[in-house]
Amino acid sequence: MATFSRQEFFQQLLQDCLLPTAQQGLDQIWLLLAICLGCRLLWRLGLPSCLKHASTVAGGFLSLYHFFELHMVWVVLLSLLCYLALFLCRHSSHRGVLVSVTILAYLLVGETYMVDTVAWHRMRGAQMIVAMKAVSLGFDLDRGEVSVVPSPVEFMGYLCFVGTVIFGPWISFHRYLEAIQGRPLSCRWLQKVAQSLLLALLCLVLSTCVGPYLFPYFIPLDGDHLLRKWLRAYESAISFRLSNYFVGFLSEATATLAGTGFTKEKDHLEWDLTVSKPLNVELPRSMVEVVTSWNLPMSCWLNNYVFKNALHLGTFSAVLVTYTASALLHGLSFHLAAVLLSLAFITYVEHILRKCLARILSACILSRRCPPDCSHQYRSGLGVRALNLLFGALAIFHLAYLGSLFDVDVDDTTEEQGYGMAYTVHKWSELSWASHWVTFGCWIFYCLIG
Repeated sequence: MATFSRQEFFQQLLQDCLLPTAQQGLDQIWLLLAICLGCRLLWRLGLPSCLKHASTVAGGFLSLYHFFELHMVWVVLLSLLCYLALFLCRHSSHRGVLVSVTILAYLLVGETYMVDTVAWHRMRGAQMIVAMKAVSLGFDLDRGEVSVVPSPVEFMGYLCFVGTVIFGPWISFHRYLEAIQGRPLSCRWLQKVAQSLLLALLCLVLSTCVGPYLFPYFIPLDGDHLLRKWLRAYESAISFRLSNYFVGFLSEATATLAGTGFTKEKDHLEWDLTVSKPLNVELPRSMVEVVTSWNLPMSCWLNNYVFKNALHLGTFSAVLVTYTASALLHGLSFHLAAVLLSLAFITYVEHILRKCLARILSACILSRRCPPDCSHQYRSGLGVRALNLLFGALAIFHLAYLGSLFDVDVDDTTEEQGYGMAYTVHKWSELSWASHWVTFGCWIFYCLIG
């Protein structure tokens, strides 16, 4: 790569990676986009409500078949099982918990016994969206935010909503009902779809081309052995994060194209759905900001339906329950569970340490930005900025360490089947368990000054 001229490098990058990746991406998603647009136009015809629900079920099933073929039956079966559980416990005041237990049992049995690992993991995203919708609906019924149990066609229309059934994001039942009303088409709506789709394709090609082309060219992986390990870890982490941004922006495009993801601003609609905030992750203020900005709808779901329900156990216990729930939704994957549970400790220790320092120093150095009317004496001085930059650099360090598990050189079969415990231990051992030790050191420091 070093022997190439700059012109030859970019020519090879364009021909061998950028264009083929973009073409393959469009080949995979064009039918989903067409179905979303078709349903959106169909709902503008003023059809009866039941036909609108039926059309989104049909569109969702067609999308599932396009991506998973006959394996889609397992996603549909999960949806039907959720409705059965909700119907049987319709007079209970704990519908959210009962639906959650039903989903957890199905996912554990399915991953362990029913389907081969590769096929099951490919459906994980769709199953996670279905599970999140069913659980949120159960808790909304318990809280009175949804008055009655939806009819079967309404329920299946919500769970299999064509704009979110493949890539997400999670939306509430009320958002779904607003979407199928058939809001007017507008230039702002089309602009949002095009913008999100272009950003998704950009993240896709960058994610695919970072490892073999961009990273080695701009940051050669040579020199000191320890430095090379950390650069390699950062390369794997940034490639993985870009793939997450691809899914986030693509889910914005499909959801908006299908008619959801807007807020009402006086006499017009503002199409402002945001799933991920890449800048908050790549240039973070804190790890708390990272996990929130990683997937905003999922963060909202975890906060509303897991963290708040577990808060009576105590803050730390609620944090652990929340990350455990996220790990279970992502499936029986040791490396994902290890990353998420590590994040639980990292974010909690960071939060309590910065809260303690903010109190002692009376400075705006909390994990989240202070409101304009905060009572801290020091808000934007050099020392405050230096401390926030220090914690931001620490967050980048944690991201590189945690992202080292998602190795760009691992073959697709291993990635789809999930990384085992031995792989996880090996990768973090190579980095001397640095992030865990730093987190432990921060906790000791907090205990000394708290």
